[in-house]
Amino acid sequence: MSASKSDYFMNIAVIGAGYVGLVTGACLAELGNNVVCVDIDKRKINKLKQGKVPIYEPGLEEIVRKNLTRKRLAFTTKIEKAVNFGEIIFICVGTPARKDGSADLSYLEKAAEQIAKLAKDNKIVVIKSTVPVLTARKVHKILKQHSKSNVEFYVISNPEFLREGSAVKDFMNPDRIVIGGINKEAIRKVCELYRPFNVPILETTPESAEIIKHASNSFLATKISFINMVANLCEKVNANIKDVALGIGLDKRIGTAFLNAGIGFGGSCFPKDIEAFIKVGEKHRCNFALLKEVIKINVRQRKLFVKKIEDVLYGLENKTIAVLGLAFKPNTDDIRKAPAIEIIRLLLDKGAKIKAYDPKAMDNMRKIFPHIQYCNNPYETLANSDAMVLITEWEEFKKLNFEKVKKIMKQAIIIDGRNYLPHNRLERIGFTYVGVGI
Repeated sequence: MSASKSDYFMNIAVIGAGYVGLVTGACLAELGNNVVCVDIDKRKINKLKQGKVPIYEPGLEEIVRKNLTRKRLAFTTKIEKAVNFGEIIFICVGTPARKDGSADLSYLEKAAEQIAKLAKDNKIVVIKSTVPVLTARKVHKILKQHSKSNVEFYVISNPEFLREGSAVKDFMNPDRIVIGGINKEAIRKVCELYRPFNVPILETTPESAEIIKHASNSFLATKISFINMVANLCEKVNANIKDVALGIGLDKRIGTAFLNAGIGFGGSCFPKDIEAFIKVGEKHRCNFALLKEVIKINVRQRKLFVKKIEDVLYGLENKTIAVLGLAFKPNTDDIRKAPAIEIIRLLLDKGAKIKAYDPKAMDNMRKIFPHIQYCNNPYETLANSDAMVLITEWEEFKKLNFEKVKKIMKQAIIIDGRNYLPHNRLERIGFTYVGVGI
């Protein structure tokens, strides 16, 4: 259900114009609110002021440009301007993983300290960043410690549930909204901000809200690793994972989402959030062995996939592999923790030559693999290749002229890491098709 416009518009500040902050700020402006987004990256802010979005996200640039024109959205590098503009301040800074897997909260803590020192009147501070449980308490202490004596701060935990590639749609059509707080008036105010969305709003404690985010991502990742574990069994006993997954998913208690076997999950959220949740468990003496195994299965899935490629080609030395898809998922240019990175690295280690294509992510991947061959389109990538390896399920790959593909490839071999392509049709054309669990 789409959001409707509210009768009451608020002044909103968003600290951090990264992925979450930019989507949050633009969408809140689209609802009619007045929004100022602040970021320390001058180059990024200058681009945004011109309506140029530095990330690829369907629909985002259009919303940014529209609301810049309507004067409902502004960008700045001056945090004092944003802090004293917003009656509600969203913190959307990064919480990257430390070497031990725990969340680095230094950017969040710095933002809280700056808010406290600059605020001239009472503020509602909303933590949108993904954080470990008890972070809201910590932020409140920082705000209180650095604030002027006559200024009060009310901290709300409001986790985001945005999927890259459909973030604008997800924000404007949420399943639910979680608002964790202590002060009833602050909770009511944030609820009012979200009133245009006719969806369940869960009012809870900050601690419960923080756990909901980590637990949600961990559960979804568990479903992915579970179905990949089952897919490996299917291969050994000649079962079909697509039929098995459908049979499981039709149970209403389970559902079909996230039961697609393949090379596993990547991106900036699932791997980081699971590791952070495991660390939270360790800190509070809870054994999260289940989640440790989820990660192990996910890592192992990449190695098993490369073994498939090696087996079907009888070795990889000097074989030319056409890699289609580099982003961790379609409709984004994000390659953070993308399966393609490890798979390409393993292929190179085994002596393969790589030709690669992705509609949006090649510039980012060049920073990691500058010496592999990047192509202008799928056909250039596939020409004279020993095998097609599909890693990211971009829609254009399903629409390829496979009769033409067969003619231009050195060997008619497809290894599909997402079970995405029409394998029955491909086999009729004459391809050797290898999927995951089928």
